[in-house]
Amino acid sequence: MADRLAEAVGLAEAIDLPIADAQIVRITDPRPATLLGSGKVAELATHIHDIDAGLVIVDHALTPIQQRNLERAWNAKVLDRTGLILEIFGNRARTREGRLQVELAHLTFQRSRLVRSWTHLERQRGGIGFLGGPGETQIETDRRLLQERIEKIRNELEKVKRTRALHRAGRSKVPYPVVAIVGYTNAGKSTLFNRLTGAAVLSQDQVFATLDPTMRERVLESGRRVILSDTVGFISDLPTMLVAAFRATLEEVVAADVILHVRDISHPETEAQRRDVEGVLGDLLGITAEHAGAPGSHTTEAGAQRAPIIEVWNKIDLVHETARPEIEAAARRQANRGEAPVITSAVTGEGFDALLARIDTHLAAGDVTVTIELPSTKGRLRHWLYENTAVLASAPGDDANERLTVRVPTEKHGRLLRLLADEGLSAQH
Repeated sequence: MADRLAEAVGLAEAIDLPIADAQIVRITDPRPATLLGSGKVAELATHIHDIDAGLVIVDHALTPIQQRNLERAWNAKVLDRTGLILEIFGNRARTREGRLQVELAHLTFQRSRLVRSWTHLERQRGGIGFLGGPGETQIETDRRLLQERIEKIRNELEKVKRTRALHRAGRSKVPYPVVAIVGYTNAGKSTLFNRLTGAAVLSQDQVFATLDPTMRERVLESGRRVILSDTVGFISDLPTMLVAAFRATLEEVVAADVILHVRDISHPETEAQRRDVEGVLGDLLGITAEHAGAPGSHTTEAGAQRAPIIEVWNKIDLVHETARPEIEAAARRQANRGEAPVITSAVTGEGFDALLARIDTHLAAGDVTVTIELPSTKGRLRHWLYENTAVLASAPGDDANERLTVRVPTEKHGRLLRLLADEGLSAQH
């Protein structure tokens, strides 16, 4: 309970709300009208008046009726968990796509608790025909205007979805594998992303520091080029309208070749956070982790194979040295059931070589090993091989040729065969 309260305080601080007081209120019998019992509502009303609080955040989902009744009882604005998360997202989104997604989620949320507060939407319709038909009440007008705006945003997001699909199609022609980074908010994803790519993505010790997806290239030790994608953080009780609204952004995860699930291993609720992330992945993408199956594998609900998930146990630098052996033992136990997690520190760089090697190993699973008799006159082809494949062996061949044994990424195998054919050469598989 204390950890959940600390998380709620962190959510409020994420949009610079000053916290006058924070406390845990136990609910044994939720009331339909106010969630809390009448005695507790009255007690809190006195306390809210004494500290002169203008806003009360309830870390729980409130119905429209509960929110209205509490506001009347406490004479203050009341914001529930969903509303608070929506405020944070609205404050942090920077790209046009991100702002559209947040607005869609916010409008979807407000539609269920519509009051006479949406007439400002009339101005967004160009001032034509906004008065409604004969006999149409104000609330009906507001509801219609709200629905029209929702449909407009959905249409715009469909365009975004098609554009992102074109971008992915363009990358597939390069093609570079995509490594998507997911995890609970504030698990250290952006810090890890920055260290892996040398980027300068906003990295702060606060929830939802990253909302808009960022993509950067990285060259692995084998010479393989990959694209890393940093995504929005997940959280427990993520509002359903946000899950739906951010589907376009998180499609990068669906299309990924490898998924890194970054966990804050120093957090006391790390296991609960893991379940929350896996739950969102399941709801959003139809992904179910299969720790007992093939190492790192996971499947969709339809049974189709998807990219492997690598668990990254991050922030090991924050773990007390006496607790570290227990964490390492837990990692070994998980390895017995499937694939071992990679223990890292995005701050110190510990474990990064192992993480990059693990990514390379997964991507190399479908690679093809070939041997080529390469004439000395084929300098351009030789350069391409050293740039785009892993050269495993080089030895003198027949007629002063060089015999190269190389490991070719699956996505470049066809390209290599075409280059060889153009030069009148062949490969031994």
